[in-house]
Amino acid sequence: MPQPAAVGGVVHPRLTRHVGWGAAALLLLLGCSAPTTDPSATTASERATTAASASAVDVGAPGDSARVVPSSSLAAESVGSTVAVRATVDGPVTHTFDNPTPTGVPLTFAVLDSREGWLEVQLPVRPNGTTGWVEAQQVTVREVRHFLRVSTSANTLELYRHGELVQQLPVATGTGDTPTPLGTFYLTELVAPTNEGYGPFAYGISAYSDVLNEFLGGPGQIGLHGTDDAGSIGRAASHGCIRMDNDDITTLSALLPLGTPIEITE
Repeated sequence: MPQPAAVGGVVHPRLTRHVGWGAAALLLLLGCSAPTTDPSATTASERATTAASASAVDVGAPGDSARVVPSSSLAAESVGSTVAVRATVDGPVTHTFDNPTPTGVPLTFAVLDSREGWLEVQLPVRPNGTTGWVEAQQVTVREVRHFLRVSTSANTLELYRHGELVQQLPVATGTGDTPTPLGTFYLTELVAPTNEGYGPFAYGISAYSDVLNEFLGGPGQIGLHGTDDAGSIGRAASHGCIRMDNDDITTLSALLPLGTPIEITE
C-alpha cells in the first residue's frame, strides 16, 4: 500500500488499528465510506457544541475579551446498527449513519440541544457545522469533561478540564494554501495508524478541509495526530491537520473520549 506523499495533511483510509477505551488496540481493516447525505441539511458553523452542557467559565488574559469555555459538554453514542438523522424533530431524514463507523469505532455525536425525546447533534459531514436531530432512544448520552482549543496563528493547543486550563501544547496547523478550518467541532474517532508519518495515534475531527475535497483517496477529513516530522511542530506546515508531538498525542489518547469538543480559532 503506498505511503502518503506528505505528512500531516488530512485523514484518509489506511490500514489502522482501532483503539478501544481502556483496552489494547485491536487490529482492524479500515473501510472508507461516507454516510448518505442530503444537501438540504441544516448548518450552524458558528454554533457552540455545548448548548446542552453545564455552566461555563470565562478565560482570557487581562485586557482581552473574555472567552467562554464550557465546564462540560455532552456526547451521544449510538446503541444500534444505524442512526437516522432528521432536519427537524419528526422531520425528513437527511443522513443515515452506520454504527460502528467505517474505522470500527462507536458512532458518536456532539450534543447541542434537547427536546422531549429528541437531541440536536453536530454531524461529522460536509459542510462543516452541519446539525440534525436524532431520537434520544437511538443513543446513550454521557458527560464530557474536557475541551480543546487550537490557535492557528499561535500554533498551540489548550487543554481544559471543567473549564479550567490544564496545559498548553505546541502544534502544527495548516499552511496558507491548505488552512485548518475554523469553528467548533468534536473528536469522532481514535485510531493507531500503521502507515508512516502520523505518529502513534490519530483522532478524527468532525471538520473537513475548506480547500481539499479529496486527499490521497480520502474525503479531506481533518485529524489531530502525531508526526514523524518533529521539526514541523509550532509552524504552519500541514495540509490542514493538527500535528502534535508523539508523547503529547499519546497522553491525550488515554485522556479524551470521543465527542470531546475542539474549537479551532485564528
